[in-house]
Amino acid sequence: MPNRDYSAGRHFLQIPGPTNVPDRVLRAMDHPTIDHRGPAFTDLGKRCLDGMKTIFKTDTHVVIYPASGTGAWEAALVNLLCEGDTVLMVETGHFASLWQKMATSLGLKTEFLETDWRRGVDPQAVEDRLRDDSAGEIRAVCVVHNETSTGSRSRIGEVRKAMDAAGHTALLMVDTISSLASIDYRHDEWGVDVTVSGSQKGLMLPPGLSFNALSERAIAVSRNGGMNRSYWDWHDQIAANASGAFPFTPATNLLYGLAEAIDMLHEEGLDNVFARHDRHAEATRRAVQAWGLEVLCQEPQDYSSSLTAVLLPEGHDADALRATILQHFDMSLGNGLSRLAGKVFRIGHLGDFNDLMLMGTLSGVEMGLKLADIPHQSGGAATAMQYLAQTADVRSAS
Repeated sequence: MPNRDYSAGRHFLQIPGPTNVPDRVLRAMDHPTIDHRGPAFTDLGKRCLDGMKTIFKTDTHVVIYPASGTGAWEAALVNLLCEGDTVLMVETGHFASLWQKMATSLGLKTEFLETDWRRGVDPQAVEDRLRDDSAGEIRAVCVVHNETSTGSRSRIGEVRKAMDAAGHTALLMVDTISSLASIDYRHDEWGVDVTVSGSQKGLMLPPGLSFNALSERAIAVSRNGGMNRSYWDWHDQIAANASGAFPFTPATNLLYGLAEAIDMLHEEGLDNVFARHDRHAEATRRAVQAWGLEVLCQEPQDYSSSLTAVLLPEGHDADALRATILQHFDMSLGNGLSRLAGKVFRIGHLGDFNDLMLMGTLSGVEMGLKLADIPHQSGGAATAMQYLAQTADVRSAS
């Protein structure tokens, strides 16, 4: 009898992270664990710490934790803020809401600027609120660069300009968990005080590493501020990192993978990486529009290049569609989160990803729409293929 549980070929993991881990990274991680206090590890530690500065585009410090991105959120908050401090946050989606929930749990007062979850942060709204804060009670502004639940990107450089225009002294904290190494990001140039990120998306690694990129101002504030902390303390990290070491047992084999991933990103060239993601995102949106479906993000200047969230017609279940696609084509797509549950599915097109992988993904979605009886027009995958063929030679000039 045939084995109905067996699926030939590889599984298509097209969620917005964790992403596919390339063979080079897997092979790098397949290395004997070494003494994390020996000279060989010191070289690896420095390679990763210095390399991550180039990815964040910073000349200051990057701290690496064996943790999920959630740990990096907590590290950012507890190193700079005290219980009772006020933090301004923007409700761009599910993950911004989770960050706000964490801040509240830590005893911070949070103001949440509401949105419809269909766009990024409005820099003018941030400026207006900070101008109203004449007493300077708001200690920090927390923004998600790329909202993984909605496929909407926020313009961090404009947020920084809005804060400066308001003449406010609040710190700027930014989550880049689903944008770092996929969408252009400039920690120093944009005046960010703490950038939060994780390993499992654009960095092409399994989950397990998280990062804080720091400004000199953030480091200075944390010396005498913040909450009681131990594991998350930046200064223990910075002191140990000076020699390539860590103040605790590091995730050695993930660091092997990280060093390899950094090399891969620079071999392609960061500008080329960003252009590749931009191109795949545009092809995906063209497919969605050709199907007659709706891209969740309604503000073109806020479109994400990491993922596309697709809104289904009223009365149709996105989770049922995802189940049909998984059953018939062995492909995983992202689900709708919290208020978007059952209403959207999310196509991840980030990380180690090329044209043929995108075409396989979009073809699977189009076949799934037909099998699930979702009202749509045919030809979305063909529209994307035509765009990819027309732009096949487009590369960054750098």
